[in-house]
Amino acid sequence: MLRFLTAGESHGEALVSILEGMPSGLKIDAGDINKDLKRRQEGYGRGARMQIESDQVKILSGLMKGETIGSPIAILIENKDFSMAELPAVKNPRPGHADMTGILKYGFKDARCVLERASARETAARVSIGAICKILLAEFNIDIFSRVLMIGGVKSEKLMKEKINEAAKSKNTLGGIFEVIIKGVPPGLGSYVHWDRRLDAAIGRALMSIPAVKAVEIGNAVECSAKPGSEVHDEIFYSKEKGIYRKTNNAGGVEGGISNGEDIITRGYMKPISTLMSGLNTIDIDTKKQVKASTERSDVCAVPAAGVVGEAVSSFVIARAFLEKFGGD
Repeated sequence: MLRFLTAGESHGEALVSILEGMPSGLKIDAGDINKDLKRRQEGYGRGARMQIESDQVKILSGLMKGETIGSPIAILIENKDFSMAELPAVKNPRPGHADMTGILKYGFKDARCVLERASARETAARVSIGAICKILLAEFNIDIFSRVLMIGGVKSEKLMKEKINEAAKSKNTLGGIFEVIIKGVPPGLGSYVHWDRRLDAAIGRALMSIPAVKAVEIGNAVECSAKPGSEVHDEIFYSKEKGIYRKTNNAGGVEGGISNGEDIITRGYMKPISTLMSGLNTIDIDTKKQVKASTERSDVCAVPAAGVVGEAVSSFVIARAFLEKFGGD
């Protein structure tokens, strides 16, 4: 079974990830992983830290002469901005962030104990895992990519940039929508027999695990919720050239928890980043007095980056489902 773990804090020494269950004999080039890490760091509206970090992976295990050998693959990404022991305590939790809920759960007196792990910096480790899964899927002509559909309520690239500039000037942040498209997925991945084997449920969970993603759509679910079934369900056709096919794809490539051979199309709805340079109202966790929330170096908008992370987590889900159906050592 394909599975992974990540470890590390935002300003700790490094991020570490371990991927277990990848078949042997797969050629892995660290340069391919680094390309996706670079894409994650790019995008209009990213913060100053992206100018400090230049993520590069160091593969510690699981490869011999550039090929997987079936054992766990360990990956290290060093943090250049390594200063956690020197950073001040955070007493003013940010609304919308894990700060307050983490304090309540674990009994901390310092929100830094929460935010260092809850930070989206952790997604760099997941992008490295997803990049390896992409390499596997590419061997079977499965391709995954993402695009930004909307930022701050606007859909054209020019207006998106203008919105981001306005938000930066007003010390605000913006959310938006990204779309992940997976082409070449064979029919039969996932299952209807149990809730935890449904492919769309697994993809939805993976996308919802991305920091700031608050809703996930598969296919044209939102639009279709207001239409009658006769206008929604993708009718089934057959030809000798195409085999079984659909003329529409409102289901987004998944029916009954199983891939149907069409493109898998999902969307992640991302709320605005919770670190505002103007600081919202909150309390001091020691005095309980009303104060302004703390500020950390952050992005104005990270929707393009979230799309890259969406590719990564979706790649893992599809790779796992693929290996469950077809096997591989």
